[in-house]
Amino acid sequence: MSLTILSPAAPTYPAQLTTFLADRDGPTLTVLGQPNLLQNRSLALFCSVKCPGRLILQSYDLAQALQQAGIAVIGGFHSPIEKEVLTILLRGQQPLIICPARGLAGLRLRSEWKQPLHQGRLLLLSPFPASCRRATAATAHERNRLVGALAERIFVTYATPGGKMETLCREFIGGGKRVYTFESKATAGLIEMGARAVGIDEFVELVE
Repeated sequence: MSLTILSPAAPTYPAQLTTFLADRDGPTLTVLGQPNLLQNRSLALFCSVKCPGRLILQSYDLAQALQQAGIAVIGGFHSPIEKEVLTILLRGQQPLIICPARGLAGLRLRSEWKQPLHQGRLLLLSPFPASCRRATAATAHERNRLVGALAERIFVTYATPGGKMETLCREFIGGGKRVYTFESKATAGLIEMGARAVGIDEFVELVE
């Protein structure tokens, strides 16, 4: 399976990028897998590196519910909780888009990615050139911004107060994105800035 380059002029280029990232030209994308997965209405999942224990358990329950409902999910799946969620989602049959914070050239394919890739339900996507061979804090931030721009809805398990994820959430909400989180004292800052607190069953019904 070979890499595909999508310029903003390509017919399969996601229109939501040129809408949300209106302050600049849409990035050229490199993809591995079926580009038509970009046409799905997808849900972005985010969680900061450190997360309160109760929210970790709720994240596992949310992942199981999304897997069973077959909801398309996009993410960088970099933080510990995001990685655990991806492990659960890979056991299902729903479309998945994974966005590494580096270029795809030379990227080692994890064994658990190979079958979903060949089944046509997994897409790897990067806005970074082949020369970008390692993830950095800057590329992770840029990647997360892209993930949020591509998604129809965004669920944030937890964002560290004053951290980059919280800053991005403020940008997403200000740009008109629908952002959701769990009801918790730990997510009070997200809710105050405009994220909607939901239960798992309620949220799955919203995105189905």
